[in-house]
Amino acid sequence: MSEVKELVEEKKVEVKEREPLFSKKNKKLITDPLDENNPITIQVLGICSALAVTVQMKAAVVMSVAVLFVLILANMSISMIRNLIPNRIRIIVQLVVVAALVIVVDQVLKAYLYDVSKELSVFVGLIITNCIIMGRLEAFALGNKVWPSALDAVGNSIGYGMVLVIVSFFKELFGSGKLFGFEIFGNAAEGSGLYSLGYMDNGLMLLPPSSLILVAIYIWIQKLRNPSLIETT
Repeated sequence: MSEVKELVEEKKVEVKEREPLFSKKNKKLITDPLDENNPITIQVLGICSALAVTVQMKAAVVMSVAVLFVLILANMSISMIRNLIPNRIRIIVQLVVVAALVIVVDQVLKAYLYDVSKELSVFVGLIITNCIIMGRLEAFALGNKVWPSALDAVGNSIGYGMVLVIVSFFKELFGSGKLFGFEIFGNAAEGSGLYSLGYMDNGLMLLPPSSLILVAIYIWIQKLRNPSLIETT
């Protein structure tokens, strides 16, 4: 009977020590990448796609969702098998897992969003070598359990996608007067809406250099709001 009581007490201690799913520590895994540790503006990772796929919001949103899908499943997969992966081949294993997930994403886009797939072109395939994904697998998933790894993936994916969507919003709006393909400022060909008042689309917004300008403005505003970031970067 004494042994049974000891086992029951041990189980009670384990339950008490078990960390809540959304503890303060776990919440920070989601919130930090949105601002203080954003993968693009602070860590300067994944910057290539931020410059190349942000001409239209539709492409930016699809790219963000694709990265979200790949990173969550990759982080969870690597976390589950982290103790089985030999250290010498860990990068190869990570690449195989990510490549398999990217192939799934690529095939789904070709089947259901072919136009967007053509627009994103090679950048879907380049998710395999996206610095954000490989960085989170190496720096976090290999050393943490499945649930924290999933939350880390969600936070970094949303932080990445947030920058893409904001940049693409201004580029598409002021570059073509549209959002998601819908006319906002009127029809430029017919000269209706703001175009009737002499407004003209800004061609620079459709070029990659404007992405650099917008990301720089984003970083400036971010650090203006939080001066402590200046000391850490």
